[in-house]
Amino acid sequence: MKLNSCLTITLLLLCSFPVFAQTNQQKISAARKAGEQATMAEYLNLLAIPNETNDSLNIRVNSSFIQGMMIKRGITPEVFSVPGGNRVVFGEVKVPGATKTIIFYAHYDGQPVNPKQWSEGLEPFKPVFITAPIEQGGHIVNYKPGQAIDTAWRISGRASADDKAGVMCILNAYDALVKSKIKPTCNIKFFFEGEEEKGSPSLAAIFRKYKDKLDSDLWIICDGARHPTGKKTVVFGVRGDVNMALTIYGPKRPLHSGNFGNWAPNPGLLMVKLLAGMKDDTGHVTIPGFYDDVIPLTASEKQALARVPAVEANLKKELGIAQPEGGNRPLVEAFMQPTLNINGMASGNVGALAANVIPVKAEAVLDLRLVLGNDMNRQIKKVTDYISSQGYHVINREPTDAERTTYPKLIKVTHDAGYNAQRTPLDLPVAQSVIKAIQATVNYPVVLSPSTGGSLPLFIFEKELGAKVITVPLVNYDNNQHAENENVKVSYLWQGIETVAAIMLMK
Repeated sequence: MKLNSCLTITLLLLCSFPVFAQTNQQKISAARKAGEQATMAEYLNLLAIPNETNDSLNIRVNSSFIQGMMIKRGITPEVFSVPGGNRVVFGEVKVPGATKTIIFYAHYDGQPVNPKQWSEGLEPFKPVFITAPIEQGGHIVNYKPGQAIDTAWRISGRASADDKAGVMCILNAYDALVKSKIKPTCNIKFFFEGEEEKGSPSLAAIFRKYKDKLDSDLWIICDGARHPTGKKTVVFGVRGDVNMALTIYGPKRPLHSGNFGNWAPNPGLLMVKLLAGMKDDTGHVTIPGFYDDVIPLTASEKQALARVPAVEANLKKELGIAQPEGGNRPLVEAFMQPTLNINGMASGNVGALAANVIPVKAEAVLDLRLVLGNDMNRQIKKVTDYISSQGYHVINREPTDAERTTYPKLIKVTHDAGYNAQRTPLDLPVAQSVIKAIQATVNYPVVLSPSTGGSLPLFIFEKELGAKVITVPLVNYDNNQHAENENVKVSYLWQGIETVAAIMLMK
């Protein structure tokens, strides 16, 4: 009898008090899980819309689809536009009593695609689930709508990671809050850009035209990849970027390489020699003054850099690299220096199309990544001055016949719009709030980086709006962004939704 009495009392006590009170994070996770099927179906439909940044017709279709996503979630969309530019989709949620405003940014346009370069069975705009990267032995999943979605799967498709994933996570984070009946702690604005992949040429004009709608305490940029360890990451800066296109001219028509070899200058050889002289064997750029105006890291930035986990040994094995440029320095330290990369070269044909000719021209595209202190125009001038010092006559258009017969070395040099680097101090109170919000979602130290290796036009945010900007990458680092077989891990999408929701609730 005594035992039964004790059990009765215990049960009464358990019924009188809550056994378990869900945290906001658990409520958000539950709401996200409850909507997985609908969320994924919608995302696959979004990925199926071609979004090459110069395809203005399909870019409009994408923007309309995103407007529909917002309406479904109770957000009234607006379209921001300027002549000649792709649309920005904007929305706003005002929270009673909120004293801060955060703008969440992602872009919905993507890089150009060459479907022939994608692995068999994969197409840029026919998203499918894969068990692992195809290059690593993964295979396509015979998925049927409604089937359980394995978090270890990946979605293959252009912009699956870069950067429709950002759009998806931001909107579904807000949706999870609404469905959980949790009020955000700040006013929320949504800003989805449609031309980031061509350098955001209209962004400054958009900012000036709609400045009264873009007042905020902070911009959160949901773009880029988490640290290679898979740990959640907060990034406080980005490198700037500008592309330079070089064309060296040879004979006016292709020449037989037997009849004219050793007589007619070969533009392919000239290009190779020119580019080879721009860097030494360690990868150090030899162009005079290339590194002179770099602003050193602060003490707190150096401390954060020192705590970033090492990944170099694994990356060397994964990528088949024996010796990285710069020796044994950590990858993140390389992010803190400007770069000169060769994106591509072309002169004549190779493989089955190779012919015994001296080609008429050689072309190359250089990608200059800029860090804080570099000015885009100064960096372009340094490269151009170096080219001139190698005996080239530099023009910015097609050459005339007179120029062809006057100058032994003739080169056309042009560049795209480009932009400078940006960096936000780590010790700002609002930055610390973001770190604490994300840290509360994981049981390991969040990775903090003063800058990412990639580029976004965040310099324009500071210049035009005086904005504070922090980047919160959401996707896996091995996502093949900008290349064939782009993919995103399903688990990172679900985690990304919960990460963004945590920021919407930050103190």
